Amino acid sequence: MTNTHLFFNTSIGKQKPNSIRNKEQVCPFCQREQLTKIIAEDGPIIWLENKYPVLENAHQTVLIETDQCDTELSQYDDNHLVRLITFGLDNWLSMEKSDKYKSVIFFKNHGPHSGGSIAHPHMQIVGLYDVVYQNKVQADDFVGELIDQHGDTEFSLSNKPRIGFYEFNVKLGQKKDIAAFAKYIQMATKYILRDFPFTCNSYNLFFYHFENEIFAKIVPRYVTSPLFIGYFLPQVPNNIMWMVKDIQSKYVQL
Repeated sequence: MTNTHLFFNTSIGKQKPNSIRNKEQVCPFCQREQLTKIIAEDGPIIWLENKYPVLENAHQTVLIETDQCDTELSQYDDNHLVRLITFGLDNWLSMEKSDKYKSVIFFKNHGPHSGGSIAHPHMQIVGLYDVVYQNKVQADDFVGELIDQHGDTEFSLSNKPRIGFYEFNVKLGQKKDIAAFAKYIQMATKYILRDFPFTCNSYNLFFYHFENEIFAKIVPRYVTSPLFIGYFLPQVPNNIMWMVKDIQSKYVQL
């Protein structure tokens, strides 16, 4: 049986720590000696079972990105960035290939408007037993104005965003282009947090395995548009080329 909705367990949800809202709270990911149910490690990167599995009929795991609590994906050096993205992609795709799930989602929340609760940099990989996320994805979601390209790996600004306004897409060409894929993701997060023309402190990063291609989408987060909430009507600015050129001038060697 395939479902269209995820069910959230509120009794577990209210137990979750929130170090984004409560700065005085001890960070559970910094207490590394107390972490349990570890699946795999790569130096400071740890992949483990989620202690608070709020989604029913799902296998929830957490990928702790680093042992540094006060850093962020936009700040990682090249070696750690590529190491992290490679580790995440490999384990996400490994869960997919296990055939235990209808689909597997891989995503990251950052900042107070992202839907996250723990400030320590982390991602989540979740196996869904009865939901196929690809049913809610279409090719147009990844169409956009090209910002930069390395081989077949492309970085673009969406002209058909899923939610609205500004969304960044990265398409992975070949596996050998993982460094370019990772750098384009980081470039988008840097731009959102440092140079975005509208002050922004939050974003989401989503990965998709769709039509035999790997994509990432980076979305600045604000209060969600009421037109999207009420009618599923995304909005797109009438001119996005100025932002493409702004990113190129700041981050891309043309």
